[in-house]
Amino acid sequence: MLRLPDELKHASANACLTQLVEGLGAEAAGVVVDAQALLRFDSSALAVLIEFRRACAGVGKTLVVRGLPPQLCDLAALYGVEELLLCA
Repeated sequence: MLRLPDELKHASANACLTQLVEGLGAEAAGVVVDAQALLRFDSSALAVLIEFRRACAGVGKTLVVRGLPPQLCDLAALYGVEELLLCA
């Protein structure tokens, strides 16, 4: 299982995405990302998760994000991408 940090904002987005992609090879066909530690974030968190979803799909793997903060799901709904992150 991969984990998001407690803060995911613009300044750390590229590093976080790189870390997730580097961990992708060790994951099974169903990649799980734990977002429970995520406390401080901006819209960059959505960009990271959507791009990581693309990376997973590119190697034939699915992505499940667990423990998304409700505020991040609200932000995803505002941008119209909640279905990509399975926020419902």
